[in-house]
Amino acid sequence: MADGTKLLAQNKKARHDFFVEETYEAGISLAGTEVKSIRAGRLNLKDSYCSVKDGEIFVLGMHISPYEQGNIFNKDPMRPRRLLMHKKEILRLYGLVKKDGYALIPLSVYLKRSHVKISIGLCKGKKLHDKRESIARRDAQREIDRTMKERR
Repeated sequence: MADGTKLLAQNKKARHDFFVEETYEAGISLAGTEVKSIRAGRLNLKDSYCSVKDGEIFVLGMHISPYEQGNIFNKDPMRPRRLLMHKKEILRLYGLVKKDGYALIPLSVYLKRSHVKISIGLCKGKKLHDKRESIARRDAQREIDRTMKERR
């Protein structure tokens, strides 16, 4: 809860499957019942991605479970949601995605001073040998930490 932020959901698979080059913070356009459901922690970022269309950026594949007391006000759980970013940032990201083969992947959703924010990453896909290398590096670091702890 440092500096008024609270993590609500994280896309752990994104860091496993992609190299994250840069991260951006964006607001997200939501309905009232979606905000209540997100505050309850009922969202899933797995297999979600962002795309740019007509100068606007949307997050697709993000599942927000319907709010139980929402009845007729609930929206479709898988609907595309518009992200709120500056036009220059959106155009820069669009150029990189089209030209250099990057992907825009949501990394986490969090509350920042009562506003729902989403962190998106400019990512490049990992090959199989890259994934194996990062797993080996993580295991080696875990082993080093374990031996250092035993020596204390």
